[in-house]
Amino acid sequence: MKKVLLIFISLVFALVLAACSSGDGGEASNEASGESASAGSKDTLVIGLDADPPQLDPHLSSAAVDRQTFQSIYNKLIDINEDLEFIPELATDWKVSDDGLVYTFNLQEDVLFHDGTPFNAEAVKFNFERMLDPEMSSPRFSEINMISEVNVLDEFQVEIVLSEPSAPFLSALTDRAGMMVSPAAVEELGDDFANKPVGTGPYKFEERVAQSHISLTRNDDYWRGAPAIANIEILPYSDSNVRVTNLVSGELDLLNKIAYKDIESLGNNPAITLQEKDSLGFQGIHLNTEVEPFNNKAVRQAINLAIDREAITNVVFHGGATPSVSPFPPSSWAAPDFEFPNADVEEAKAILDGAGLSDISFTLKISPSPEDEQTAQMIQSMLSEIGITVEIEMVEFGTLLDQMASGDFEAARNGWSGRIDPDGNTYRFFYSDASNNYTNYSNPEMDELLDEGREIGEQAERADIYSQITDILWEDAPYIFLYHEKDYKAMKSYVKGFNHIPDTMIRTESIYFE
Repeated sequence: MKKVLLIFISLVFALVLAACSSGDGGEASNEASGESASAGSKDTLVIGLDADPPQLDPHLSSAAVDRQTFQSIYNKLIDINEDLEFIPELATDWKVSDDGLVYTFNLQEDVLFHDGTPFNAEAVKFNFERMLDPEMSSPRFSEINMISEVNVLDEFQVEIVLSEPSAPFLSALTDRAGMMVSPAAVEELGDDFANKPVGTGPYKFEERVAQSHISLTRNDDYWRGAPAIANIEILPYSDSNVRVTNLVSGELDLLNKIAYKDIESLGNNPAITLQEKDSLGFQGIHLNTEVEPFNNKAVRQAINLAIDREAITNVVFHGGATPSVSPFPPSSWAAPDFEFPNADVEEAKAILDGAGLSDISFTLKISPSPEDEQTAQMIQSMLSEIGITVEIEMVEFGTLLDQMASGDFEAARNGWSGRIDPDGNTYRFFYSDASNNYTNYSNPEMDELLDEGREIGEQAERADIYSQITDILWEDAPYIFLYHEKDYKAMKSYVKGFNHIPDTMIRTESIYFE
């Protein structure tokens, strides 16, 4: 009898252990055994982001992390594939006039916004006029300010007329400038649209609690067919250690970013799929050229020379980044043939001495991430060797963007996720008074080159222009280019269908659980 009782207790104990080891919705956690985890009956994809998206209106957005959510809520006129080729989305096809001034788009039919209003040529016209409205002060303005007319030809055909040829125009439509919002929702909600966004995408907005979560639910009437997963929960984790821990434990299914120190451990975990892709952006430091000490070019040049970029990429990024000297990553056709300079402390000192400068100090603002903190500390140490004192101030990411936009900073560590056309990595930052020109940099020669880069269609000619732009940016140093990131996406092994595009975005439409 005792033997039977012991057997019964053992069976109950085993069942309890099994229950404790399973995640939400019956998900089994098999990391310890090395087996692949199963999605079980899960109906929610839980995504961990590196920051809370500051903005859910694509026409007002200026943060890369916003775009991770946009991919689920909105569609664009045009998208890109893994080879950075243009592919149709809300526009089925398009043609360009011989003079490069008139773009005619044929549109998808039978597409509805989440509020039930139809997507058509009138909606496209509304969206572009909204972004071009000076009162809106849209960050998209500089991407499409060459548009002079938007004409509705029929219900599903629209004509966009440019004031001058624009080589990067189509590429702008693959991102936020091409994202279509519901005209009815904008007119009804006004400024509150950002809190209740309405698009045509595979998922509908349900709820947002700042610094907590964004909840989306499946669009059953989606024009390309309802996605496989019923719900999406988007959670912000500024601490990369917490993000990775929650992925391994099963609290999260997919991460948009990982700590570089975790590349090896995640790559060796059989319950995790780790994908790597060269990205399109750059990372570095904005220097406010309108305030001391950065209104003096000699200070900017000295800092540019004193920083050991290779040391930063080796120590902080564990081989997951490459040193940078320009806005153009190695994968770009505009990447410069630029001999990479080693840190030159003596030359940096000589520049400051020659300008009669000493006792220089400034505050470097950073967002709360371990990589930013470690990078800032290394820069602090490097610049101390040339007599520059750096104070480090950690600022919440959304606040940092606001302070950069208002000019309330001396130096700010922030980068750019990148665009497929080199104009998208330069014009908005370095053209006088452009939307993201946080450094307040103004150089007539730079403006002229940036204008030429937009107008000339031949890639070889444009490459020469962007090479000149690289040289001027290195000389004037309004922005200190530090490194180009590789993009890593980490997900549970049961997450399938993720399409890794170099723009680093999470496109949820194709994802399913195995």
